[in-house]
Amino acid sequence: MKMPLLEVKDLKVHFPTDKEFLSKEESVVKAIDGVNFTIYENETFGLVGESGCGKSTTGKAILRLIEPVIGEVIFKGKDINKISRQEMRKVYKDMQLIFQDPYASLNPRMTVGKLIEEPLIVNSNLTPNERKERVAELLEVVGLNAYHASRYPHEFSGGQRQRVGIARALALNPKLIIADEAVSALDVSIQSQVLNLLRKLQREFGLTYLFISHDLSVVKHISDRIGVMYLGRIIEQGTKHSLYEKPLHPYTQALFSASPSIKAENRKERIVLKGDMPSPANPPKGCAFHPRCFAATSKCKTVQPELRDVGDGHYVACHLYNE
Repeated sequence: MKMPLLEVKDLKVHFPTDKEFLSKEESVVKAIDGVNFTIYENETFGLVGESGCGKSTTGKAILRLIEPVIGEVIFKGKDINKISRQEMRKVYKDMQLIFQDPYASLNPRMTVGKLIEEPLIVNSNLTPNERKERVAELLEVVGLNAYHASRYPHEFSGGQRQRVGIARALALNPKLIIADEAVSALDVSIQSQVLNLLRKLQREFGLTYLFISHDLSVVKHISDRIGVMYLGRIIEQGTKHSLYEKPLHPYTQALFSASPSIKAENRKERIVLKGDMPSPANPPKGCAFHPRCFAATSKCKTVQPELRDVGDGHYVACHLYNE
């Protein structure tokens, strides 16, 4: 039986906004409004949804780069939202982040060797020679060469820079890696190479991934289970096979119908949604998706559906299945 490595329970991140003129109330932007999911050891959990739905904020809140207002983040059995910043530094050895933009996340004034060595200097007792050997080993692991250590980030292509970012994330032998749109800035041909590298590293080092992306084909390729987010909440969750073969939530159905397919038999009739995603500063009452939903009922306008198991670990937050 797989053991849970990470459990996220009722996680909420609200950002205060300026008070409106002559208003006594301070409004908030509900970037995340009660997110729940579990990631098991050695699996990849994909988080997918439209831009602005709260995917990246969820990743940052798990790492406490953004402080949540409420909720639990249980990592290896410990709620890391209740520990001090000093204790959190020790947790970061086991939790690492791969950024979306490989160039912006690398200091242009430091060589690649120094960039990868930096976490080793701060968090290990290795000697300078041992650190140099570790850097060379990490570069080889991600498909680069030891002589690349003396080069600067601008001397690499986008795919190579992302490999450097992956090497840096691997430096401290983490248990969990959060990949935030890790391949979205790369060409399609390079995306597949980086995805295959991530899967190879997962097998070799027993890694666990939280893979955040808006690209459905990418998420399907790398994930074991997937959570679909809409306006700060997960509205459907299941294995990639159950989700792609039989999406239940109307939003998931619309999202997947827009995904192109090479095979004619896999192509679905496009479901076009009306309007745009509502503002998280003023979310609709009831189900947040109801203003755009083609199957909405009167109940959807007043009652927020709960995320419930509808069988075989497939969860959905929709009144069509919650009766």
